[in-house]
Amino acid sequence: MPNFSATYTTRAGQTRQLRLQATDAASARRDLRRRGIVPSALELVESNSSRPRSGPANRNPAAPGSPAGSGTPATTVFGLDLSGLLEARPGIREKALFANKLAALVDAGVPIVRSLDLMARQQRMPLFKRALTAVSTDVNQGGSLGAALRRWPKVFDKLTIAMVEAGEAGGVLDESLRRLAKLLEGNAKLQNQIKGAMGYPVAVLVIAVLVFLGMTIFLIPTFAGIFEDLGAELPLFTQLMVDLSKLLRSSFSLLLVMALVVGGWLFSRYYATADGRRRVDGLLLQLPLFGDLIQKTATAKFCRTFSSLTRAGVPILLSLEIVQETAGNAVIAEAIVASRQDVQEGIPLSVALGRKQVFPELALSMLAIGEETGQMDTMLSKVADFYEDEVEAAVKALTSMLEPAMIVIVGGIVGSILLAMYLPMFSIFDQIK
Repeated sequence: MPNFSATYTTRAGQTRQLRLQATDAASARRDLRRRGIVPSALELVESNSSRPRSGPANRNPAAPGSPAGSGTPATTVFGLDLSGLLEARPGIREKALFANKLAALVDAGVPIVRSLDLMARQQRMPLFKRALTAVSTDVNQGGSLGAALRRWPKVFDKLTIAMVEAGEAGGVLDESLRRLAKLLEGNAKLQNQIKGAMGYPVAVLVIAVLVFLGMTIFLIPTFAGIFEDLGAELPLFTQLMVDLSKLLRSSFSLLLVMALVVGGWLFSRYYATADGRRRVDGLLLQLPLFGDLIQKTATAKFCRTFSSLTRAGVPILLSLEIVQETAGNAVIAEAIVASRQDVQEGIPLSVALGRKQVFPELALSMLAIGEETGQMDTMLSKVADFYEDEVEAAVKALTSMLEPAMIVIVGGIVGSILLAMYLPMFSIFDQIK
């Protein structure tokens, strides 16, 4: 595609140059008008020629002292780039709030540059604040909002960029931002539901382990000393608990902690590999109760995200690439990647996904109907609503099942230790009689 160099004057009266790609000069002028730029000159640039020598469009997009396109100043220690490690990246809630605010400001008629400046002043996260300031500067100099966001990949993900670019291209930026905010809020709700389902049993289990260790290390030795002074014969179960207490109070406990730490580190390293993530995520899908919940959550996220992207006008192949990154499970992500290749060969998406057998049959049937009727985004939105309700119901059912199970576990742990302590007392009482 030919390259064009446009010369224009900013609001401050400064002359700038901008390089863009277009099929012809008329398309280039239309693209510039959508950005609010009226060029004083538009020249065709040969593909093998050097870039124009002036203008902000040709400067290094990275901030001074930062790696190109990283969006963060470089911080090096002993030659290692540690940029961004000490700064918190915006989470899904912060991105949803950003989209909501920007949509409201744009809908109210506030200029995009002014909107970005207002949001930058209100932002408390340093990285996010610096990104918004730089994006405002780029847009003020004639660049598109989508292109400015692309220069900050640590702040804005592909989903946000694609929705913004689709809104800019169609002239419905405020509507695209509202859809993006709703989509991010829905994803955050799903994540919170999963965390809520997993957080309760994990917290109770941790408390149970701490109670067990505390009673075993501190309580059992006291009773063991009393029984030894009385000359009582310890039952087998009590003797096992006393031996376990001695083991935990020895150097073995330190070795056990070190082994657990090393084991956790090795597992994290293994899970960081493609093969390890695939195997672990595959096992998670096969877990009873939790596997079904993970599949329903992934299905709801896929349908909601893909529906929002296609409705915003994002090409289907790019939508599949973005959805693959938000799947949350390596097995499902690989299935989406493989289906993307099938779609490129002309195979319907419902057929391509059906071959991988990772999505429920209901979702695939609704997707096929949407493809046949030309209302795929509507059908996927309905499927997303259905599975989001399914996830909510599954979380409630799982929580109601885990609550009594956790109570039984904690009661079993405490009861076992108390039983081990009281069994010798019965033999002592018999001797007294």
